[in-house]
Amino acid sequence: MDIKQNNILAFVFHVILVATLINCSTDHERKPYIVYMGALSDGAGISVMEEHQGLLSRAIGDEKIARESRVYSYGKSFNGFVARLLPQEAQRLSEDESVVSVFPNTRRKLHTTRTWDFLGMTKTLKRRQTESNIVVAVLDTGIYIKSPSFNDKGFGPPPAKWKGKCVTGRNFTGCNNKVIGAKYYNLDNAGDPERDDISPADTDGHGTHTSSTAAGVAVRGASLYGLAKGTARGGVPSARIAMYKVCWNGGGCSDMDLLAAFDDAIQDGVDLISVSIGGASRSFLDDPIAIGSFHAMKKGILTSCSAGNDGPYAGTVENVAPWIFTVAATGVDRKFETAVKLGNGAAVSGISVNTFTPRKKMYPLTNGVHAANATGYNYGNVSACDYGTLSEDKVKGKIVYCLGSATQDYTIKFLGGAGTIMALDAPSDIAFTTFLPATSVVAKDGISIDRYINSTKNPQAVIYKTRTANTTAPFVASFSSRGPQSINLNILKPDIAAPGLDILAAYSQLVSITGDITDKRIAPFNIISGTSMACPHVAAAAAYVKSFHPDWSPAAIKSALMTTAIPMKIKPEDAELGSGSGQINPRKAIHPGLVYDISLSSYLSFLCKEGYNGTDIGRLIGGKNKHDCSSFSPARGTDGLNYPSMHMQLNETASRISAVFYRTVTNVGYGDSVYKATVASPKGLSVQVVPSTLKFDRLHKKQSFKVVVKGRPMKKGTSILSALLEWSDSKHSVKSPILVYKLLPLSG
Repeated sequence: MDIKQNNILAFVFHVILVATLINCSTDHERKPYIVYMGALSDGAGISVMEEHQGLLSRAIGDEKIARESRVYSYGKSFNGFVARLLPQEAQRLSEDESVVSVFPNTRRKLHTTRTWDFLGMTKTLKRRQTESNIVVAVLDTGIYIKSPSFNDKGFGPPPAKWKGKCVTGRNFTGCNNKVIGAKYYNLDNAGDPERDDISPADTDGHGTHTSSTAAGVAVRGASLYGLAKGTARGGVPSARIAMYKVCWNGGGCSDMDLLAAFDDAIQDGVDLISVSIGGASRSFLDDPIAIGSFHAMKKGILTSCSAGNDGPYAGTVENVAPWIFTVAATGVDRKFETAVKLGNGAAVSGISVNTFTPRKKMYPLTNGVHAANATGYNYGNVSACDYGTLSEDKVKGKIVYCLGSATQDYTIKFLGGAGTIMALDAPSDIAFTTFLPATSVVAKDGISIDRYINSTKNPQAVIYKTRTANTTAPFVASFSSRGPQSINLNILKPDIAAPGLDILAAYSQLVSITGDITDKRIAPFNIISGTSMACPHVAAAAAYVKSFHPDWSPAAIKSALMTTAIPMKIKPEDAELGSGSGQINPRKAIHPGLVYDISLSSYLSFLCKEGYNGTDIGRLIGGKNKHDCSSFSPARGTDGLNYPSMHMQLNETASRISAVFYRTVTNVGYGDSVYKATVASPKGLSVQVVPSTLKFDRLHKKQSFKVVVKGRPMKKGTSILSALLEWSDSKHSVKSPILVYKLLPLSG
């Protein structure tokens, strides 16, 4: 999801609370459940719809009610359906031997001119003609096809493999040879009728932004009201786009819609899937994104997903299935500074995306305390300018200084203010697009501003339009969710990092740049932040690699990008839990030297090791019988999977470190080559690679090795030890992070 302003929440909180109480459901209400039945059966017999109807009739006991309760059937790429059920009916279905899982439908949330140059993918980068045959599927809020980023001039017809459709509707008259497919899914009528078009049209802006980041054509002179001016383009500008609209204003992104989109996209013939959507991590067989991406992986389709926006807190990472490419967000070497000049001549610089040019040299300046209304203290923190604390008469026409918030510009605009200076409790790297002239300053500068306000009878200030400035990069964005994950403890997530902070890309002109209906600024490009913005960068990078290696599996492409990533300078408390293997380096990834490939049978062995039911695993792959976990080679080692990174979690009582990782690499570099291992590890952590030399005499040959990790008890207060394994033949550098994480005991 992109990081949008949430300052209107205070204004409408009581409305939401009342609506929630009114709509609370009971055990006597029928609610939508997803009934997942695994892969499609190869054999002839009754139709999928008849099978679903029969199951429902038996569970409900009334054929008519069963028919009315069914909402949707999945039957193109996997088997399942959605039905409105009572809890006891859902329980009966979960006990049927043909059913893998039954889970309630939930709503999930949505998690440039510079970024591709920053990543080394310049306009003159070598590309393959096959790039135009690649179809990138985007599951999002729809698409604004009139954007110049989706101009199809010079494009031929869609590739012959394409089987998808283009659904028309309000504000969406059809596709073209760039955007070759568009569908929408709204099975539970989640949208807002006043703000949503029931069509593939994007009335939010998010889907247009992510789509153009991945595969938009080059547009010269792109900017947001002159900010970040340059040529905007996607990572694979020759690739095609297929939009699957699954998210709605006010309604989020429904599980059943997500699964329907996956079901279609896999069948339609897409090559990559980009999903900038997330929710709380769940068991893989109860998670629609994990389920959909598993079936995509079986068909050779890699799914890129955002890691979430709940950072910098540990344990917040989402979309953690090992077959998903989980993406963290980083900043690039550009930031947006907004300067303030005070009446005493002092100047302060903050951050924001402020598109407004001042009309006067100076404006009256006040703060929350001076602008308080008579009853303000009864409503909230007046120093923070909380809604309800300020007097409209004391705010109108003035710039207002607010303490401890980056989201009060909406409140000040609502009261008729001329601008706002917001002092942050902690340093922030997010430049929000503001509703009126505004900037966010660090606490130290805020104290100086407040002192000035209290030192004179006529305080004044002016806020200047934002300008761009250079900064040191890359770095993990503060909002980007961190590991460790809680589902499969010894798989490191996120996998990789990509630009997601202050990204300029195409935007829908059916919505204002802030999304607020009172904001009249409509623009073809917008600057927004989130792991949502990082996700399509990685989808595009994967598409770029695939254009050179169309026969590579999703795991091989993922490995190529992970092992060639640029390790980042990281905070000790985050380590690779924030950035995974590092920042993507797509140019290097097309020649990785070695790849860690993962077969379907390896994933199945991994699921066995993780304790998943053999019957459910059999259904997952379409087998008629229970999957016998002993029929495959057991998943060996600490993590049980041939993953490009290595990770182990220790509980708080663990006394020593002991782990063994078994790995197999495939030679995709030069036929005759010798790779030698080197390890960089911290004091107290021993890492041994056996063997430490791998010899290859031909392409595609596989060689195996093991990594033995040992260590004494961690020092008190230490939770992370980080090492790096590198295989090198002097021409290639194949890097894998090795991370040990220990849960620290709670203090007190």
